[in-house]
Amino acid sequence: MTKTALIFFGGWDGHEPRETSEVIEAWLAEDGYDVTRTEGTACLTELDLTTFDLIVPNMTMAEISKDEAKALTAAVEAGTGLAGYHGATGDSFRANTDYQFMVGGQFVAHPGNVIDYTVTVTKPDDAIMEGISDFAYTSEQYYMHVDPANEVLATTTFSGEHAEWTKGVVMPVVWKRRHGAGRVFYSALGHKAEEFTRPEMAAILRRGLHWATR
Repeated sequence: MTKTALIFFGGWDGHEPRETSEVIEAWLAEDGYDVTRTEGTACLTELDLTTFDLIVPNMTMAEISKDEAKALTAAVEAGTGLAGYHGATGDSFRANTDYQFMVGGQFVAHPGNVIDYTVTVTKPDDAIMEGISDFAYTSEQYYMHVDPANEVLATTTFSGEHAEWTKGVVMPVVWKRRHGAGRVFYSALGHKAEEFTRPEMAAILRRGLHWATR
């Protein structure tokens, strides 16, 4: 049976939501999914979200209505998968704690902005991380408030160079979790569309999309 996916995009243009959502749409289509890609959040109440096997939020610093958030979280609780990356999923709706509860974390800072840092693989035997060793990365190093119930697959350690009080802090970068009957996957990597050409980033996100799919 063909898997179905919904990608909704918008919000802050700095994360290139249109371009990055096109990349994800192409990946999923190549992998045999029937993909619906739409701009804005209206789709969350206009469509029956429970008919999708996967939903990919691709919006940063946007707003979501109470009814839209309720429809989205209810679909995931009922078994629809949710997967995403960076601010497009981890900083989508700052005012909605129900959404943050579902994702398992919320962006709060990126000291130093775009910097060089290391991603440390903590679960190399997990299928999402298979064949991927620790790697150097250049992007925003996300400082997040995270749910301790997350199953963390990769982390990064803050040097303290750009915010001395963060020195030595080990921060989750990639995680997976359950929310009700649904699977949720998140990767903090992927500030702009050009980062989707990084093999480690692309492999992790693409595998995570598949893992989260019902």
